[in-house]
Amino acid sequence: MKTITYNLALLGFGNVGRAFVSLAERKRADLHKEYGIEWRLTGVATRRMGWIANPEGLDAAALLRGETPAPSGPDNVRGWLRAAQANVLFEITSLNRETGQPAIDHLKAALEAGAHAITANKGPVVHGYKELTELAKNVGRKFLFESTVMDGVPIFCLFRDTLPTVKVHGFRGILNSTTNFVLQQMEEGGTLNRAVGKAQELGVAETDPSDDLEGWDAAVKVAALVTVLMGMPLKPQAVEREGIEELHPLAVQAARRANRPYKLVCQARREKEGVRASVRPQQLPLSDPLAWVNGTSSAIYFETDIFPGLAITEQNPGVTETAYGLLADFVRAVG
Repeated sequence: MKTITYNLALLGFGNVGRAFVSLAERKRADLHKEYGIEWRLTGVATRRMGWIANPEGLDAAALLRGETPAPSGPDNVRGWLRAAQANVLFEITSLNRETGQPAIDHLKAALEAGAHAITANKGPVVHGYKELTELAKNVGRKFLFESTVMDGVPIFCLFRDTLPTVKVHGFRGILNSTTNFVLQQMEEGGTLNRAVGKAQELGVAETDPSDDLEGWDAAVKVAALVTVLMGMPLKPQAVEREGIEELHPLAVQAARRANRPYKLVCQARREKEGVRASVRPQQLPLSDPLAWVNGTSSAIYFETDIFPGLAITEQNPGVTETAYGLLADFVRAVG
C-alpha cells in the first residue's frame, strides 16, 4: 500500500481541536497500517495564537502542552493556507447562526487552494451547503461535516454512503446535550442557574449558554439535517423554536414524578407545502424512547420511505467523539 503524507491545518485550537490532534496521534499507527495515511500538522490559527504555519511540520506535542510558537504565517486565511501548504483544512471556529461567516469564507478559501474542507461548525452547513458542495465537486475536493450533529456519530455519511435512494420523510430526536443535562439536574432538585453552572463545570455548556437554553443550537442542527438529508434548504430562523429557560424547576420535577418528563424535542416532517420543523420542550410518556434519553446523551429517529423507524443513539459523549467525526471525515476525504 502506498503511503501518502498530508499537511493538516487547524483553524481553531480549542477543546475539539486539541482532542482531534491527540486522537490523530493515538491513531497514527492505524492510519498508516490500514489506510496508508501519514500526517503532519503544518498550520494552526486562533485569535490568541495568531497565524502559525510551517510546511515542514509543527511540534504537535508542544502545542498540546500549551507551548505556542510565534506567528509565522500571513495574517489572512488564504496566505496562511499557502504558507502551511495545507492538503486539509479543519475549520473549528465558533458558530455564527445568522450567516455562517466567516467560516464559509474559510472553507471556500481551502477548497480554492486545493485542500479538502472539513468542519465541526454547523453555520456553513445551513448557510453555505449548496455553494460549498458545488465548489468542492468542481475542484475535485471534499466538503465534509460529520461532527456538526451528534458529535462523531455517522448521520450524514450513513445516508450519503450506505443508504442510496432512501428518502427521509421526517425525524424527531434530542440533539442538544446541554439542555438535556440541565433538565435532568432540575428534576433532581437543582435550579436552572445551578444546573447550568454544573454543566459549565463539566465542560458541557459554553460560558454563554443562551444558544442552548433558548433552543438556537438545536434549531441550527434541525436546519442542517433538513437541508442535507431532506434536500430542502432551511434556515434556523424558520424553525419553530421554544427553549427551556422559562421552565420552572417545580414543573420539571412534577413532570418527572408523573412519569411524563420534559425533553427538548427536535422534529421535522415533510408536508405538501414544504417542511415543518420545530424545537420545543415537550412532556413525553415513558412509552416514548426519547423519554429515557438522559444526561448528555442524544438520540434521533428517522422516518423514511424504506425504514419506518430508523434510530441512532449515543450515550454521554465527550469531546473525543466530536474529534472522531473530524478524523473519520479526514479518512473519507483522502481515501
